[in-house]
Amino acid sequence: MRIAIGADHGGFDLKAKMIKYLKSKGHEVKDFGCFSAESCDYPKFGYAVADAVSKKRFPRGVLICKSGIGMSIVANKSRGVRAALVFDIDGARSSREHNDANVIVFSAKATNIFKAKRILDVWFATRRAGGRHLRRVKQISDLEAI
Repeated sequence: MRIAIGADHGGFDLKAKMIKYLKSKGHEVKDFGCFSAESCDYPKFGYAVADAVSKKRFPRGVLICKSGIGMSIVANKSRGVRAALVFDIDGARSSREHNDANVIVFSAKATNIFKAKRILDVWFATRRAGGRHLRRVKQISDLEAI
């Protein structure tokens, strides 16, 4: 799968480890920055990944910042992006099944690479559920048209 990934300085180290892991699993990964641990502003990188997913250049995106909150807010500003801040495997599974999340967001402060690997595996393997969940995702999309 083609994956867009980005982080600010707080997520820089975890991002590098995730890229290596995702590539080892056969994914094609495009790094949208940042490219050093030097202090930077997260909106630029969060928007770049979300925009790439929004425009369907990449089916999925991964974002990392210290808390994960800022990246979540930025990513969800892009039409068609459903970014979910995930802390565990249950969140990974339900964000895909129930919300058809196409961007996963990590808190570098709360997630190490071992935990991230397990979460990513579940998130990429989980398909969206239909029924009431699909109806609710459509309602989210309808809100974007307002």
